[in-house]
Amino acid sequence: MDKAKFKIVIPARYASSRLPGKPLREIAGKPMIQHTYERAMQSCAEEVLIATDDQRIADTIVKFTDSVVLTSPDHASGTERLAEVVEQQQWDEQTIIVNVQGDEPLVSPGHIELVAAALNENPQAGMATLATPLELDAEVFDPNIVKVVMDVQGNALYFSRAAIPWDRDSFSNEMAHTLTELPHNTQFKASGWFRHIGMYAYRAGTLKRYMDMTPCILEQTESLEQLRILYHGIKIHVAIVHDQPGHGVDVEADIAKVEQFLKQ
Repeated sequence: MDKAKFKIVIPARYASSRLPGKPLREIAGKPMIQHTYERAMQSCAEEVLIATDDQRIADTIVKFTDSVVLTSPDHASGTERLAEVVEQQQWDEQTIIVNVQGDEPLVSPGHIELVAAALNENPQAGMATLATPLELDAEVFDPNIVKVVMDVQGNALYFSRAAIPWDRDSFSNEMAHTLTELPHNTQFKASGWFRHIGMYAYRAGTLKRYMDMTPCILEQTESLEQLRILYHGIKIHVAIVHDQPGHGVDVEADIAKVEQFLKQ
């Protein structure tokens, strides 16, 4: 894919139900948000901005960059925070913005560039994301691993926490009731399942439209925000990668794992 012109916005909020103040947590001598910013800067992005709703985070960010914008504390999601940044910066509707989560200190610069290129090369799409083939049988039934199915052009048909597509011949009726993990003696073609990687590229115009979209029943049922985009008729192009994303930080134990990786 050709190099695309794009910008990066890193949403960073202080409130977190599992790890309050997460962007400020120190990892290998730096706040986590600095690691994420530095990884994002390794990509070929034209500009990298950090968007936060908390002065404590802003005060930390200005120690290593002045690329910070303050946003409303009332946003329900990072997508809404990005939409405010688009409005503040008055970016053109065709501007491509990659959303890099602030709790991804090991984010891949290559993945960032790939998702931006995927959107740039698919003008019919308003958004792009990444997926990777599932490797472990048990992952197919893990509700914490989001699956995605695509059409022949690589556009998302649906995202789900369920096992989609459903292999009628390999999955027993008992599994249909339990939806846990596959018995060890069950065999199926692992190439039929793709794990969604939650990195997104948006056109600025899509983010503007998003603010006027009402939440839909699919989004609320699955707790998957991207289903709102599909429900309202906007195409999401899916680029396939074969390397796993860097370890993110959700809970306390993840900090030690990321530190260990950085030391290696």
